[in-house]
Amino acid sequence: MIHRFSIIERAKSFGFAFRGIALTVQSQHNAWIHLFVTAAVTFAGWYCELSAHDWLWLITAITLVWAMETVNTAIERLSDAAVPEIHPLIAQAKDAAAGAVLIAVLGSALIGLIVLGPPLIAKFSSGS
Repeated sequence: MIHRFSIIERAKSFGFAFRGIALTVQSQHNAWIHLFVTAAVTFAGWYCELSAHDWLWLITAITLVWAMETVNTAIERLSDAAVPEIHPLIAQAKDAAAGAVLIAVLGSALIGLIVLGPPLIAKFSSGS
């Protein structure tokens, strides 16, 4: 069945997406850490007066971590709804999803060090 484009339906879908982001932030303790780090990195980038090119790297890294954390939350919720009791395959799926978040975090941390490290060192060593 083909559905016609509807502004109201698109607006609803954005609402669902924002609700999913809010669920992630409210229910996942690691998301609170991501929120703090996002704010700290954003402040550090502003403080260092980064170029647009450097901001692109930071925005990509931040986006990757948040996307992976949100997908991880979805996998956890779906898994718990499908099989409420402990099941080895569900545990493996959750572990793999958590591993994906960790990979994104570690890669993003490296990007942050490469992009922010030199200008922060320069700022602090010059005393400005």
